Amino acid sequence: MAADSAEQFCVAEERSGHCAVVDGNFLYVWGGYVSIEENEVYLPNDELWIYEMDSGLWSMHLMEGELPTSMSGSCGASINGKLYIFGGFDDKGYSNRLYYVNLRTKNGTYRWKKITNIKGQPPTPRDKLSCWVYKDRLIYFGGYGCRKHNELSDCFDVHDAFWEGQIFWGWHNDVHVFDTTTQTWSQPAIRGGDPPQPRAAHTCAVLGNKGYIFGGRVLQTRMNDLHCLNLDTWTWSGRINVNGEKPEDRSWHTLTPIGDDRLFLFGGLSSDDVPLSDGWIHSITTNEWKQLTHLPKSRPRLWHTACLGKEGEVMVFGGSKDDLHFMDTGHCSDLLIFQTQPYSLVRLCLDCIGKNAILLKNEIPCLPLRLLQQVLKKITFWAAVHHRQEKKAETERQSQLNAT
Repeated sequence: MAADSAEQFCVAEERSGHCAVVDGNFLYVWGGYVSIEENEVYLPNDELWIYEMDSGLWSMHLMEGELPTSMSGSCGASINGKLYIFGGFDDKGYSNRLYYVNLRTKNGTYRWKKITNIKGQPPTPRDKLSCWVYKDRLIYFGGYGCRKHNELSDCFDVHDAFWEGQIFWGWHNDVHVFDTTTQTWSQPAIRGGDPPQPRAAHTCAVLGNKGYIFGGRVLQTRMNDLHCLNLDTWTWSGRINVNGEKPEDRSWHTLTPIGDDRLFLFGGLSSDDVPLSDGWIHSITTNEWKQLTHLPKSRPRLWHTACLGKEGEVMVFGGSKDDLHFMDTGHCSDLLIFQTQPYSLVRLCLDCIGKNAILLKNEIPCLPLRLLQQVLKKITFWAAVHHRQEKKAETERQSQLNAT
């Protein structure tokens, strides 16, 4: 029933600035970087890590095809079982290339394809941008990157410039749309409202036909403003004046839609360069933020990913627990799961059986086959959880012994 080898309980390698999406019962993780002896090392571009929610097990799959370069800060999103990767930063600079891979492969082979036969003009090269998925379209906003002198416009705040080559670096607030059915890039005509200030390391989320943006950084300023764009009329809301208290300024955080009218905010880096571990829920109906009071204060995260599971849980993977600007060593590989609504009775019963498998060892084989298969996965899930907890505790004990 339970796994009998530590290899079966492996986890995706620690990383920050990666991409993660959920499709069906699986969480998929690609890319990002780690720090080794003060050097940024990009993780292999041919590795796709997959987490199965029911069993709690990770597996790594080698990828084929037209591989993206190893990057961090790319924007990942899934539509109809395909993972799309746009932009990012690698050893050669910023990217504006677009790739996809079919996650619902029938033969177990994951093959990247670079999208080249496109119409329209893609965004200029950039990283740390964000994306809304709406009506089979990828709608990108913002990011940090470079432009040539003849590409400068009001949607770009200049940070630095290399005058000899007339190359400028800075922050964006432009909107670009990629239609996955026609493979066409376009820039919608914004029909009203005040757009957000240019920014990067912000976050985006979709509720209904509204694309929400929170926070991010431009120059030396981090923000805590909330905006939304109507994705049918292309009208900006302007800064939304929320009721009551609100989260502090931050960048490198995540914003995840939960339910029909709520957004879950987690982590990031504050204006004082402090890694954050706070969580907030914004209700669109009441236009209020509410801080969650029972989150662990010892698990800050920034430049992580957050994806919604099948029962409303938010799965936070990777990221850093340190300020990446000054002490870039605290990359993480653990998966934090935040329950944002009550689990179903079926889920609770399966968890109860899985946790008490030894006590129920005589009764479990008598279950109907379909239910037995679900129970066996839950037994594996809790065995994996206990193994990782014991391994973490042992590592902490060794660290304390080494310190003394």
